[in-house]
Amino acid sequence: MNLMAILEGLTLGSALIVAIGAQNAFVLRQGLARQHVFVVCTVCLAGDALLITLGAGGLGTILRADVLILRFTAWAGAIYLLFVAAQSFRRVAKPQALVVTAGEARLGSLAKVIASALALTFLNPHVYLDTVVVLGSVAARYASGDRALFAFGAVLASAAWFYALGFGAARLAPLFGRPGTWRIVDGGIGVLMLALSASLVHWALTAVNSQ
Repeated sequence: MNLMAILEGLTLGSALIVAIGAQNAFVLRQGLARQHVFVVCTVCLAGDALLITLGAGGLGTILRADVLILRFTAWAGAIYLLFVAAQSFRRVAKPQALVVTAGEARLGSLAKVIASALALTFLNPHVYLDTVVVLGSVAARYASGDRALFAFGAVLASAAWFYALGFGAARLAPLFGRPGTWRIVDGGIGVLMLALSASLVHWALTAVNSQ
């Protein structure tokens, strides 16, 4: 078992999912309201798992079929990760906060809550870029078996994040409401994105030739 594949999927998946956005705010809001928390977390996780599998499995297989495409996507992925790092460091200079109160939660039917969770997952264009394109291009470095482990690590990151955010909402909300917390989080993400970008460049220059 290639533990490095799992670890890289876990770290990259964590870095991409931890951000101030509508989906995370929705999960946190439902957690504070204690309304359909398990269902919301599970729907968001299932959506991520599907897209991660498509990226690491399907796209990763396609990319490995041609060395030129593989090299191009490696460079493209490295450039995008640099862009993500730059955005993270910019947020460090001007930190935001994920502020949600229990009073903001709108009580609704289970079907409405599921529909909202699905919309926030699949109607966000960034989720496809992060899960399918970026994770797919990084997963392409691995053979088929290790790509499955990479995808497992990324899905594990989503599971840990959504269930912790939903069921730990009461304790996490004050923490995420502090700009200083996000300054630390975004700084760490920026450093991680730089490291992963460098690893993709190194792989594109060396290991890709042996594919």
